[in-house]
Formats: sequence, C-alpha cells, structure tokens
Amino acid sequence: MNIRNLYVIVLLMLTIGCNKESIVPVPTSGNNSFPDGTLPLPPASKPLMEGIYLVNTNTTIFGDTMVVKWNHSGILFTSKNGKHFIMDAGCLDSVILIRGYWRDGYSDATGLSNMSISGSEGGKDLIAGKPVAQIIIRGAFGTNNDAPNQTITLQYLRPFSIKVKESNFYILGHRAGGRNSERLPVSENSIAMVRFTERLGTTGIEVDPRISSDGVAFIYHDPDINTRLTQKGLLAGDVSAYTWLQLSSFVKLIHGERIPSLEEVLAFAIDSTELRFIYMDMKSAEAVPAVIPIQQRAIQRAKDKGRDIVILMGIPDTDVLNALLAYPGYRNVPSLCELEVEDVRTVNSKVWAPRWTLGTQNDLVQQMHDEGRLAVSWTVDSPVWIRNYLNQGIFDGLVTNFPYVVAYHHYIQE
Repeated sequence: MNIRNLYVIVLLMLTIGCNKESIVPVPTSGNNSFPDGTLPLPPASKPLMEGIYLVNTNTTIFGDTMVVKWNHSGILFTSKNGKHFIMDAGCLDSVILIRGYWRDGYSDATGLSNMSISGSEGGKDLIAGKPVAQIIIRGAFGTNNDAPNQTITLQYLRPFSIKVKESNFYILGHRAGGRNSERLPVSENSIAMVRFTERLGTTGIEVDPRISSDGVAFIYHDPDINTRLTQKGLLAGDVSAYTWLQLSSFVKLIHGERIPSLEEVLAFAIDSTELRFIYMDMKSAEAVPAVIPIQQRAIQRAKDKGRDIVILMGIPDTDVLNALLAYPGYRNVPSLCELEVEDVRTVNSKVWAPRWTLGTQNDLVQQMHDEGRLAVSWTVDSPVWIRNYLNQGIFDGLVTNFPYVVAYHHYIQE
C-alpha cells in the first residue's frame, strides 16, 4: 500500500462518525456507590435471599410482586411488566447493601436504586448463612441519574416452589443475550453481551454463526454490514465476502466491540459464565463443516472444566439440514432442529425448536420428551404469550429478547 492510499484510509477513519443506535444509558452511580469497608456477600447467603417478594411503593409501576434471583454477576429483581433492577450486593457489619439501577425493558425509563436489609430485618442472619423467615428490603429508586427519592419496600413472601427448584428450564437470550433494538449498553452477538446477559436473567444464549471468505466462523446476525449492527466504517456489503482479518480489524459493532469468532464466544461462555445452553442458529449452510470441529472442541473444553453446558448446532432451514446430512456421522453431531419432528428424528437432534406462532403443541412436545429429547420455542417476547407458554405449555425453555420477563413468570410458578 502506498503512502497516499494509507493517508486516505487514516483520514476516513478520523472523519467517519460512529452513527450508533441510541441506547438507554446506564445511570452513573455517583453517591450511590458502596461505602468503604463493604465486603462481598458470602456465597451461602445468596440462595437464602432468593424468592418471591411483596412490593410496597408509592407507585404501582413495579406491580405487587417481584422475583429476586441471584446470577453469576449480581442480583436481579424482576416484575411481570418488564421492569427490573440490575443490582450488586455486599455486606457492612450486619447490614446487606444493595446498589444498582432499574430499567423498563419496554421503554426508556430507568434510574438509580439503593436498598438494604438491616441486621434486625434479616441481614445479620443472612450474612451468617442462616435461613430467615422474614426478610425486609428497604430502599429507594430515582429517575435517570437523579438521587433515589421514591421509597420502595420488598417483603419476603415465599421461596421458589419445589416445581421451580427441580426444573431444568432454560431462559435463552436472543443474539448472545439481547438485541440492539432493546437499547442495551452492549452490542448483540458480542463477547460483552455474553458477559452481560446473565444480569438479565438468562441461563443460556442463542448466537448466529457465519463464515468468513477464508473459512473462519464468527457470530453476526445480518447477511450484510450495516449501521443497525455496526459503527459506520470502511467495509460494506456482504459480511461473508471479507476475510477474518478484515472483519476483525475494520468492523466495530454498534457499541465499539469487534466481531467475535465463534471459538472465542464458546470459550468465554464456558470459562467465564454460568450459562448452561448455547444454541448456534446457523446463518449459513457453508459454515456447517467449519462449525462442527469448533463445537467438538468446545464440548471437550466444557467437559475438561466440569461444566454442565449444552452446545448445539441449530438447523433453521433445509439448506443447513442438507449440509449436515452430507457430513459423515451427522447423527452424532449435537443439534437443535427448528423443522418438522420427522427431521428431528432423521438427524437425531437433541432438541426440537418450533416457532412460537405454532402454539404450545403439547402433543408433539410430549413425543419429543418420550424419545429423550428436549423442546424449546423461539422467539417468545410478549408478556401474555410468555405467561401462557409457561402455564399451559411443557417446553423445556424459551428463546426471548426479554429474559427478565420470562424469569419472573418462571420463578413465580407455584
């Protein structure tokens, strides 16, 4: 490359704007941060805090009940209408301090929140790892970066039911855990999203593998480079027409992350999360031969680390189905099939995954269960449909863009 061309490229990179899709900013903590001396909450305390709580505030925006559930990164408080708290917790003497922010998943509403459990209202015993019959969480929430000024009280009602505790139900976050259209602080199909998604209540993820022109599998949803998914840059057009070096060097996702390889995503999920299910929704039949060895290495990696995690190749259409059928030993490739149950049986898929618009289909789901297979449905977003699928269906999991709503309706079951 000559000096003149290099100069033009540098000039373009300096002058091109990011053109980010707008987000709902995460409120900054300011005086809402933890005081000096706050210690991490003992692991034994966390499950004792989980359960169903009654909500008492001077407003009805959070409903009358809330689910409190710990995850790998913090603690989630979630309600049935999409409003949820993403929180961290620590202890100071006999008090449990809870800090973070709340967000309405269906709007721009957000704000800071701080809460606590005093020693006399359950904090002391929880810190000591002792079961507590009565827990009261007191605090306040605000709007945007304003100091929390509206009171909220959560009163422990009951633990999760035996049905919930014995369930192996999967809450699968769409596009590595969340879409850009939900205006999250990290990009869909990024390592950052895989890191963040557990905070939203997910126990698994769906990702979108494609193949570069030189045969490297990466994750990216759309067939082209566009400003819905990426910052404005030097490359455009068919994303699979570029080499992996070009994609990883010159394309930035909407919030600045680079496109990750599939191998990187699987390794990160295994090593750095507690996710239990990865659904690779194949976006290219041509990628099938390249993805299978990556899947095999990831399964071995998980086994070596003692991780109980399901990693499946998704079959969304007949092109991918035929590509898998052409692979030697295809019946031994762990897969998830979105097509007919006959196709599930042909390739020996571990999971059947029908579209949500087809309904609960309990008769076919039961057939899958009788054959030792699982069934999940995609992509279930409406609170009404989520509730109906959980109350009337027998699926083993749901793919969703609103995992905190699925979490509420799942964990509140009696």
